[in-house]
Formats: sequence, C-alpha cells, structure tokens
Amino acid sequence: MQDERFDRRKFLKSSGITALLSGSGTATAPLAAQPLTTVGRGGRPLRTAVPTDASGEVRLIILDPAHFHAALVQKEMLKGIAKRVSIYAPLDPELLAHLNRIEQFNSRADNPTSWELDIHCSPRSLEEMLAARPGNVVVLSGRNRGKIEKINASLDAGLNVLADKPWIIRSQDLHALETALEVADRKGLVAYDMMTERYEITTIMQRELVNDQAIFGSIASASDSNPSVLMESVHHIMKAVAGVPSLRPLLFFDIQEQGEGLSDVGTHLVDLVQWMLFPNQAINYREDIKVVGAKRWPTPITASQFQQVTGTAGFPSVLAPYVHGDQFDYYCNNRVDYKIRGAQVRLNVLWNYESPAGVDFYHAVFRGTNARIEIRQTEKEKYRPELYVVPNGPERHAAVLQAVRTHIGRLQGAYPGIECETIADELRVRIPDRYRVGHESHFAQVLAQFLKYLKSPESMPAWERPNMIAKYYVTTAGVQLGRPA
Repeated sequence: MQDERFDRRKFLKSSGITALLSGSGTATAPLAAQPLTTVGRGGRPLRTAVPTDASGEVRLIILDPAHFHAALVQKEMLKGIAKRVSIYAPLDPELLAHLNRIEQFNSRADNPTSWELDIHCSPRSLEEMLAARPGNVVVLSGRNRGKIEKINASLDAGLNVLADKPWIIRSQDLHALETALEVADRKGLVAYDMMTERYEITTIMQRELVNDQAIFGSIASASDSNPSVLMESVHHIMKAVAGVPSLRPLLFFDIQEQGEGLSDVGTHLVDLVQWMLFPNQAINYREDIKVVGAKRWPTPITASQFQQVTGTAGFPSVLAPYVHGDQFDYYCNNRVDYKIRGAQVRLNVLWNYESPAGVDFYHAVFRGTNARIEIRQTEKEKYRPELYVVPNGPERHAAVLQAVRTHIGRLQGAYPGIECETIADELRVRIPDRYRVGHESHFAQVLAQFLKYLKSPESMPAWERPNMIAKYYVTTAGVQLGRPA
C-alpha cells in the first residue's frame, strides 16, 4: 500500500496536480446504513436524515468524471458537504482534466475551495466504489451510454445520485430509467437530474410571464410552419480559452457513446417546455405527448479541424462509418416536432464548428393568444439573452403593458430591480446584471436544491419523476425517429 500510495502521489505531482494531495489518500470505511422509519407517499419509506459520516456531513463520490460538469459540482463549497471527496475512475485523460479543474478551484485567488481527494484509479471503478461506499452521494457526468447502469447500481447499493444529463440516450433504456426512479422511491433515496437551465434568470422570468393569463393568454393554435413553442439551442465545437482551443475528448464525437444533439443538450429544452407550460403538473408521456416528426443532419469536420479540437491526428476507427475522405460527418444536429397536451412544439438542437461571437446561442418563443414571450440572443442584444413581450397587435398593447408592469411589481420582493421598458411595439424586461450569474454558477444552485431534498426526500415534488420520464421519452424517441430506417 505504501508503494502504491507513493506512486500515485508522484504521478499526480508530475501532472501538475499538487493542491489536492492533503491527507493520506487512503479510502475510508463504508458508511453505516441509516435506519428507515415510517412509510411515505405511495408506500415509499422515509428516512429521518440522509446517511452521513461522524461529522454529520454529506460525502460526495465522483464516479468516472468524463465531462467538465462533474467538476462544476465542486466549484463552490456548500455548507453540509464534507471537504474530503472520493473519486473512482480509470486512469485516463478525462480523470486528469477533472483533477486539474479541482486544483484550479483550490488555488484560485478569489474565494478558493479547499477540497481534499481520495483518488482511486482502476478500470473497475464502479465495482470498487460499490465495495467501499466511502460516501452517500454519487456524482456522474459523461460517458452517457452506460450512465443509467451506474445510476441503477448506485441506487441498488443505497446511495443517492446526482447525475448530469443525459441519463439515457436510447429509447430501449427508458425502462431502465423508470426502474431507477422506482428504486429511489422505494428506498427513500434522492435521484436528481442536473437541470441547470431552470436557474437561468431569463428563463425564470419567461416562465413567470407565460403563466400570467393577462399577459400571455392561452397557448396559441399552431401550424407546421408556426408552432406554439419554438426553441433553438446552438452550441459550438471549437471553443478557445485565452486564444488556445479547448480540447474535447474523442468520445465526445462518438454519437453511440455521447448521443446526438437532441438526446444530450436537447434534454434541457424538453425539460423547459414542460416546466414552463405546465408548472407543478405531472406529465404522462403515454397520454400527453405525441412525437410527430424528426430529422437529423451532420456538421462536417475536416481532419485539420478535428486535430485542432482534439489534439489527435487522424480520425479514430470508431468514427469510420461517418468518415468520407478528409471529412467526418458529425451527426449532432436534430429537429423534433411533438405535441404536448395540444401545444405544438418544435425544438432545434444545433452544433456549429465555431461561434462568430465566441458564445453559444439560445432562442425561445412561446406564442400566446395575447402576446408572444420571447428570449433572443442576437447581435442586437450583444449576444446576451434578453426577454421580450410582443403583444398580438396594437389593440392589445396597452392591456399587455399594464399586465406586465403589474406582474413585475409583484416580483420586486424576490427580484428587486427588474423593470419593463417599451421599445417600439415591443416590451423588454430589463434584468440587472447581478442576476446573470452564468452557466457554471447554476451547478451550485442545483446542488443546493439537491441538498434540500437529501434532508427531506419527501419534499421533492411528485411531478419530478413522471416529467423526467416524459422528457427522456421525447429526446430518445425524437432521435430514433430522425434516423434512417
């Protein structure tokens, strides 16, 4: 053990990871099982508290971190989480990237973290984690195809799960997702999806206005060319930090492993549709949703571009079916059309090679009988998301304006400083910069909500489970429908 420990520490130091080497680096003993008490909703057992260590803190287990979102869970240190975290993963570039990010958090000048890590490198990371169980919350991000198996195994072992999207990328795994949520309910555990976009301020404000009948009215009738809801998310493959391309792992381009755009990023869009149109309501995907159309198309990537974003010369053999000469066809773009309780929805999920403005783009339109509530992020908005209300004709302008001002007035207690201004025949909701905390900060907000559910599993809304299943039904069915027969 001493030799192994020395080698590991020497290896981490040689990789530039020095701020993490606090303590012995040995694994801790499994947590004692927390006794179950009474029975809750639907026969679900309730716990008096989440299992913790002797200090009473929640202990995180990071399993196979293959995406930077796993590190963002640790960008801030929240009260109630132990500073010592266990990591189980193969010794690969994804692990090293994860450790470097944690070190950056620990060594930053402004509000540094002080994480201590027990690092266990093994190709049998799941099995060794389950044998040791050094914490009570498993965090998963990346390696999407096999993620649901790890989620189910963790829940079967009595561990709570906080997992990044997507949980599944194939229709045939929908039953496994249902099983995972049933096990969590039966054991009184919390299994939670990282839906960070619910914490974006423009999205929160859009939801507020869509659900004010005096402003929005009811959902407008739609046609194939003019859906009730239109959302478009545009991400970019090549991103640079300080002028240097940020390298992506090879598995990112394997759609059998990573998923297509709809099954990955599109998860957020489907979630927002349900969350906005039907707040606090359970969706039954068998009765409430019908996927009516879908298609996919590739973003072409040349060999030189591929080397620029991966650092690898040539295309790996796993991508061979999509390589034609000097070009790789990356099938990352999707469109899906579906109906949910009568509302016609169209989602476009796109990946371009490089952003002309250095940022990703998002556009969301909800069409009501009184007004259109729209998030735009164009050059006019200086590529920053802004929220607009567009009354349906001049005859509705005065009434909609008054309703918006009234609603914003009611929001001043929670969001002081938000205002409404008139620009020609439109209204713009002015949002102070202090509410625009950015995508990375949303992970701490998701984690804070997760901790509340850990303290009281029964406090998780009853609609979360069926709506999660409905969400993944749309993403996986859309991808399947869009593929050639």
